[in-house]
Amino acid sequence: MSFRKLFFWLHLSAGLVAGLIIAILCCTGTVLAFEKKIVAWSERDVRRVSPPSAEARPLGLDELLAAFRAARPEARIAHVIVSADPRTAVAIMTTKDASTFYLDPYTAALRPSGPTPVRDFMKLVTEWHRYLARNGDQRPIGKAVTGAANLVFLFLAVSGLYLWWPRQWTARALRPSLWFVRSATGKARDRNWHNVAGFWSLPALIVLTTSGAVIGYTWAGDLVYKLSGETPPRPGAAAPMFAGIIAAPTAETRRLTASEALARVQAAHPTWQTILLREGLPPRRGAPTPQEVGPAGPTGPTAPAPTGPAPYSATVTGANIVTDTVQLILNPFTGEVLQSQGYADQTPGRRARMWLRYLHTGEALGWAGQLIAGLASLSGCLLVYTGFALSWRRFCTMRTKSKIGVRPTGP
Repeated sequence: MSFRKLFFWLHLSAGLVAGLIIAILCCTGTVLAFEKKIVAWSERDVRRVSPPSAEARPLGLDELLAAFRAARPEARIAHVIVSADPRTAVAIMTTKDASTFYLDPYTAALRPSGPTPVRDFMKLVTEWHRYLARNGDQRPIGKAVTGAANLVFLFLAVSGLYLWWPRQWTARALRPSLWFVRSATGKARDRNWHNVAGFWSLPALIVLTTSGAVIGYTWAGDLVYKLSGETPPRPGAAAPMFAGIIAAPTAETRRLTASEALARVQAAHPTWQTILLREGLPPRRGAPTPQEVGPAGPTGPTAPAPTGPAPYSATVTGANIVTDTVQLILNPFTGEVLQSQGYADQTPGRRARMWLRYLHTGEALGWAGQLIAGLASLSGCLLVYTGFALSWRRFCTMRTKSKIGVRPTGP
């Protein structure tokens, strides 16, 4: 058996074994590529506002928070999301049940956003994409199956390129592999569709399956760090956070309001598009002893909890979700930026992981990347269908030939 024939049978067998799971991943991936846009569109009535006039200015964040607390005194605010788009409502997330509320920035009118059919549908699609909708003790099994199917899909993409590679690079030989032949029927049509879908979606599918492996497997994520010349972080290790001790310069020093803290963040990053502001981290135990911000002691699982007032923390997002996202920690009294961590501050391994994380959904390249990811996932569905159809035709032909005593030929 030639090497090409061996590769063909490996390709066919892998596709038959994992085809159904791959189809589920592709169908759900097509939807999830546009998840945020679909949810935003479905909630446009509560998310979008109309400025009273062209000269209208939004209310201050303090006024909006006061109006929210008056309407929902029992709610505890986790964070606030402000958009640079004047037609977007201010989003408030609460800690009790992770509910999201929207406030009209011009009137402070409250717009609650509870569970919706679209959100429930997206949650179901995500469960199928990650765990085959398994729950409880069966969830790790579902994750293992989807992870293995993703690796098989990566193999199918690479082996498919090898099998597609034409023996002769002529226009006549390439034409059926580059575009659809409208007059083709039966086996010729299925092969034509399979080749065309595979050719145009191959680069995107390799990126999607590779990034999926990095997200789903620790060994794959560690490999990214090793290829970057770094030591992989410990499993479950969280990103380092600010561990300094903050104290008011004097007993009479006033803490910055949310509006003032937001203004400091906006001034520090004038090209911001959205700002997620936390009014402060959870209250800290004890009273501060130093009279200035200073380094904390050792950190780790057994390190003592930092003391002192909680700082403001903010996540600033710009045009690109990968390169223009910055995490800030602000002194709650002076507004001084105590810690700033953006793309440029990350190690090469961490940067690569960030790119892979958002390339998987296409968000790293904006709406164009999401469109490419969605179309590539959709083409994966077509690849599964035509792959099954071609296999069925082949086995039917082999069975017919075996009955009449004709030995089947190779691929």
